[in-house]
Amino acid sequence: MEYMNTASTSAPPASEPAPAQEPRWLTDDQQRVWRTYLDAVTLLEDHLDRQLQRDAGMPHIYYGLLVKLAESPRRRLRMTELAMHAKITRSRLSHAIARLEKNGWVRREDCPDDKRGQFAVLTDAGLAVLKETAPGHVEAVRQAMFDRLTGEQQKALGEIMRIVAEGLQPTEAGADLPWLR
Repeated sequence: MEYMNTASTSAPPASEPAPAQEPRWLTDDQQRVWRTYLDAVTLLEDHLDRQLQRDAGMPHIYYGLLVKLAESPRRRLRMTELAMHAKITRSRLSHAIARLEKNGWVRREDCPDDKRGQFAVLTDAGLAVLKETAPGHVEAVRQAMFDRLTGEQQKALGEIMRIVAEGLQPTEAGADLPWLR
């Protein structure tokens, strides 16, 4: 498909503004890689969501929140920090935590140092659900991804994803990040 502007490329008169720079279109190979990546991520997330809904009645994002809390000291994290780890907005986290609270898997506690701050705390019931669900989830991840890749491919994928993730982490203060919205 042709995306290039075929109009004249001569310079505009001095009184006219310079035309916008032509976009850097993806090559056919890059377009194929990009679309394959999107397909794989969408299918993988759907596969894991279905497995976790079937086995534990929760979406993948909730499972990730429980895991992060289980790995944290005293099974607790400030809500803002949990949103940062999950790469989601505070609003989305608040909704997820409300659902997890309703199930009895998480509770909120006020932060003694900050009247506006709250902790999310993994309950014993939440830990039990996580321990029960983890073996099936790990198997789903293995079958969907790692069993299909050689050790060398796994290492290359890890390096590639690290580079992409690092490149998307802004270094300036006040950056527009999901967990700050």
